[in-house]
Amino acid sequence: MTVSSSLPVELSFFMPSEPLRPYISSFYMMDVRLAPGERIEDWLLPEWASLRMAETGDCLAGIVPQDLAPRSGMMASGPTSFATRISIGSARIWGIGILPMGWARFVTASAADFADRISNVAQEPAWVSLAPVYDLAFAGRAEPQVVAQRLEDHFSGLLGASQPSEDEERIRTTHRLLIDEDIGAVSDLSDHLGYSSRTLERFCLRAFGFPPKLLLRRQRFTRSLAQFLLDPGRTWTSTLDDHYVDQAHFVRDFRRFMGMSPSAYAQAPHPMLAATARARDAAVGGAVQALHRP
Repeated sequence: MTVSSSLPVELSFFMPSEPLRPYISSFYMMDVRLAPGERIEDWLLPEWASLRMAETGDCLAGIVPQDLAPRSGMMASGPTSFATRISIGSARIWGIGILPMGWARFVTASAADFADRISNVAQEPAWVSLAPVYDLAFAGRAEPQVVAQRLEDHFSGLLGASQPSEDEERIRTTHRLLIDEDIGAVSDLSDHLGYSSRTLERFCLRAFGFPPKLLLRRQRFTRSLAQFLLDPGRTWTSTLDDHYVDQAHFVRDFRRFMGMSPSAYAQAPHPMLAATARARDAAVGGAVQALHRP
């Protein structure tokens, strides 16, 4: 599905086939068309892991509070608990959202080892099976539907050639609990899974990148902000998740995850994130990747 807007950003989202959906949230292409020398900037929400491939070198990115740095070629982000700041000129970018089960299947490392990190895929042995994806995305300047099928075929091949992680069903169950709006405390997770608090923490670090308390806090925050992205006319108070005690509680979380106050964020333009949230909600269901249902 392709979505254009009045902003200089065009997005095309493609759902993976049914066998890949537990592992990949979506394939997407973003075209940014600007006059020479112009740039746009935005802050992406905390999310699960992702691959992003920029056809040009005119892309800067950094996970808050890191400084912006040049990002070209094929970059991989582990799961994030901070916003990712992006500054970009004219470019075509392909992205692939990797869900926790996909991390366990396609990446040979603990998620905690790459949490809140942007890595060059060519320099990381853990990502070796995904290295061919850049050439698939940009060879021959193919139509988006053709590229999406290439990516689908590559990941389908990886899926067929690999064995499920021994933790796969536990990851699926835990992921479903993490996005369950009724689960608000670590004790809720422990009770449903039958884990001790220590076992749950080790498991969450390996499979999801963060301790369970931070994961639940991140999910609560993204549920609230996703509502604002889809309807910026709403007040913050009307978008708050039920697990927030009050608005001050939400403001503390906002500063933790985004590195700024809600008012500063609301006043800034969001040419990429606003368009992405609407396009993703229409094509995939759900405005942000962190809320994707496995």
